[in-house]
Amino acid sequence: MAETASIDTARTGTETAPLSGAAPAPATLFDYLAMMRLDHATKHVFMLPGLILALLLRGGAARLAFWPVAAGALTAVLIASANYVINEWLDRESDSHHPTKSGRPAVRHTMNGGMVWLQWALLTLAGLAVAASASKMMLIIALAFAGQGVVYNIRPLRSKDYPYLDVVTESVNNPLRLMLGWAMADPTSLPPSSLILGYWFGGAFLMGAKRLSEYRDIVATHGKALLVRYRKSFEHYDEVSLTASCFVYALFSAMCLAIFFIKYRVEYILVLPAIALLFGKYLAMSLRPASVAQKPERLFGEPGLMAIVLAVVAIFALCTVVNVPALAPLTSQHFIALTR
Repeated sequence: MAETASIDTARTGTETAPLSGAAPAPATLFDYLAMMRLDHATKHVFMLPGLILALLLRGGAARLAFWPVAAGALTAVLIASANYVINEWLDRESDSHHPTKSGRPAVRHTMNGGMVWLQWALLTLAGLAVAASASKMMLIIALAFAGQGVVYNIRPLRSKDYPYLDVVTESVNNPLRLMLGWAMADPTSLPPSSLILGYWFGGAFLMGAKRLSEYRDIVATHGKALLVRYRKSFEHYDEVSLTASCFVYALFSAMCLAIFFIKYRVEYILVLPAIALLFGKYLAMSLRPASVAQKPERLFGEPGLMAIVLAVVAIFALCTVVNVPALAPLTSQHFIALTR
């Protein structure tokens, strides 16, 4: 299969320049700002369940105040933007092999490495400062969020180069957002471990589906060799293993969420069928050509998916205010007795 030409670069001091062809235009301020990917801020909606559940479950220990909520949202945007900056800078050579990511500013323009690292440091420090102004717990979570960007992107760790570990370490952002939302209302505790793990595996499912969609599209149009040059971990993946991993992540997520629902409000178990439909819908989407699963920030434009999300929210809200005594046996041992 034909392969797209990559942009070969060589490092000169703190800059990148092409080995051949016309020199790319110097990066503008807009290009540096574009590396922050502020359009991805929609992903921070995953903080909202943390905030709501803290208010529902923590009673008097949780309260709603302007600054903790604003600080949590601002912290998430700043730290995520810092992570995106180093992600794009350190991936500029491998991204040059990707059909669409080759259009990113760090690939197309000459950028000053010192400026990029300064931008990353300032965004990180700003995010940590905002978190610290809200609570110690929020600062700890923000440090973990910033640490994820280091582990995922920077050598010698660079977990994105290793199969399955790449998904697990990237998806940790999901429970970290959950915990940020929780800390907005209650900085004295963390969510239950069953909820954290359910959120984590749910995020792993999303990242696994993203890779499955990328694998199918790029292999079909450009061949696996190009895909491996874009991302080293794809050397050890194939369509079967990626699909199977999505099922495993979804099952673990459902298991952990079921434990959380039964322990903290058994009525919430009625949300699980809608969540199962959500997983199924998302997996089906990822199998389509040029799937939006490759760009999760655009998922709000998928009416079918959003309809199921609204169903999940509606059922959850209903189960919050309506007691279902018939579900009580699920919280204790119960055997079906047979009459003789």
